[in-house]
Amino acid sequence: MFEAAFAALQLLVEPLHLLVLVAGVLIGLTLGAIPGLGGVVGLAVMIPFTYALDAPAAFALLLGMAAVTTSSDLIPAILFGVPGSVGAAATTIDGNAMARQGQAGRAFGAGFAASLFGGLFGALILALAIPVLQPALLAIGSPELLAFSIFGLSMVATLSGRAPLKGLTAACLGLMVSMVGAGAQTGTMRWTFDWLYIWDGVPLVPVTLGLFALPELAEMAIGRRAIAQPVEGGITLSNQWDGVRDVLRNWWLVLRCSAMGTALGIVPGIGSAVIDWIVYGYAQRSVKNGTFGEGDVRGVIAPEAANNAKEGGHLVPTIAFGVPAGTSMTLLLGAFLMHGLTPGPEMLTKHLDITYSIIWTLTLAHVIGAVICIFGSRHLARLAEIRHGIMLPLIVPVVFIAAFQGSRAWGDLYVLVGAGAVGWVMKRLDWPRPPMVLGLVIGKIFERYLFISIELYGNEWLLRPVVIAVGVLIAWALFAPLRQTVRQISSDINGMSLSTWRPRLGSLFSAALVLVVIAALVTSSDWPGVERIVPRTACWAALVAGCLNLLTELFGAPNTTPAHAVRALPPMELARRAGSWFGWLALLLGLCATIGIIPAIGVFIFANMRWGFGERWSRAAGFAGVTALLCWLVFDQGLSVPWPQAVLGDYVPWLRDTTDLM
Repeated sequence: MFEAAFAALQLLVEPLHLLVLVAGVLIGLTLGAIPGLGGVVGLAVMIPFTYALDAPAAFALLLGMAAVTTSSDLIPAILFGVPGSVGAAATTIDGNAMARQGQAGRAFGAGFAASLFGGLFGALILALAIPVLQPALLAIGSPELLAFSIFGLSMVATLSGRAPLKGLTAACLGLMVSMVGAGAQTGTMRWTFDWLYIWDGVPLVPVTLGLFALPELAEMAIGRRAIAQPVEGGITLSNQWDGVRDVLRNWWLVLRCSAMGTALGIVPGIGSAVIDWIVYGYAQRSVKNGTFGEGDVRGVIAPEAANNAKEGGHLVPTIAFGVPAGTSMTLLLGAFLMHGLTPGPEMLTKHLDITYSIIWTLTLAHVIGAVICIFGSRHLARLAEIRHGIMLPLIVPVVFIAAFQGSRAWGDLYVLVGAGAVGWVMKRLDWPRPPMVLGLVIGKIFERYLFISIELYGNEWLLRPVVIAVGVLIAWALFAPLRQTVRQISSDINGMSLSTWRPRLGSLFSAALVLVVIAALVTSSDWPGVERIVPRTACWAALVAGCLNLLTELFGAPNTTPAHAVRALPPMELARRAGSWFGWLALLLGLCATIGIIPAIGVFIFANMRWGFGERWSRAAGFAGVTALLCWLVFDQGLSVPWPQAVLGDYVPWLRDTTDLM
């Protein structure tokens, strides 16, 4: 075994193979830094280019690229509050808060160091676990997967912060949204309202970008501020070394989160979005005196360590048993077969050298990627100091294209803008958004494995050893947050008084949500019983939590001034600026439908820079032209994105005949 490992390392460090690995790392870092792309898109594009390569070179390219996208996706998450992929959504919370406080360099250093440690940990576990994990993996069935999903949902109490009722309401609303689409049991259309786009459910990507990216961009536009305050002394290796030292000081947290990421990554069906939030919630629960959500560096360290460690975990069932643990592993499985490799016992015997070359590829890719990121991030962080009038018009079209990757339909853009408006209101009214995303992510998984477990095992699924063990973890995770929640609710109820009644903006939003839940209950009353168990349970829970929250807002003591009030504006000015910003988004949406997405990007950037932010004509035209050209080269010519037809093509057919942009 050691001989095979050493031979694989010698093979990988040959000049050609090492050059291919570095090329893969550079491609992966680029894809990870562009919101909405990431490893899945990269694998789909690059697999055809490996036909002429031998197996070690092919997997050096593919895994070198896929491994580091989870390192560079924290760059837009920290700088712009825009997750590079759904696996970096949790990083945006504290990472972007640190950037706004002028600590982008420290956040980069902590994120890259945690990513490196997590990636190396995952590779080590992959090397040690493949020969011995077969019995454990074969013992995992639907009851165990259901238990893991319930464990994920138990993080809601932790992610709700100081607003438990709001967090529970948001999580239940997320569960309700996850139930939209054709029911898995009878095919009943649930809350689709004859809209074909959501028959298969609401895509996660546009919702995540809407809830997290657009509200941050809206705050920048409304507050007329840069992305982050400049760091004193600039972004230097010294600034980033502060973040590295944070990782070293919190080594026990990094180790625990890496272990959780690897373990959850081994389980098929537990994707990066779920792992990210589970580990973030665990860190928030286990760290004492934390300031999570306000720029706590541990809120960057925990999800980044797990996000990279999961890659090694994903490869365990893929290599050992041919069971892909996620979408990217499904594509990689196809690459195995294309190169004449059959995952399973042969990978541990006949092709052991290939297996170890994969492990070494993961290891070297993380090291190379971390070095490149650390030395290059000082230049990337300067983007945070660019004034909002230039940066915002450039970021918004990228977010639109990223959201369009959800299902590549017009509905992705409608959902993006709609979720963005809701997310901005939630942010302004101090509603926690992570619980909503968590409910959306876990809802389908929970419902699927619930029905399978009951059908196969009845109530006996509750007595399986792994389920019992996870149940103990759930009880541990919920005990303190639930006790705090009960105390908070009791305090709020005891503090209610008719003398404190006053209509507030927050109470209007809460009332609107309650009405939405009531409407959902009414419209779901005639569904088949098997299709309404989970949706209506979520509805009733949301109704109870929402009504209690509404009562506390109407009759409780007024909330303290939110943290973002330092940039508070008079109500009329706030409404004017918010209306103007979302009006620009609506204009971009209309332009996309009228003249096509790529031409709309050029027109929007020019108009928004020139008349929205008062930039010079020449600068607006230059940025508009260059950005539209780059988007055309990357997304149209490079990735061959199938653009939807625009109205202009209907009236001018020759445009559609000569270009596929309309």
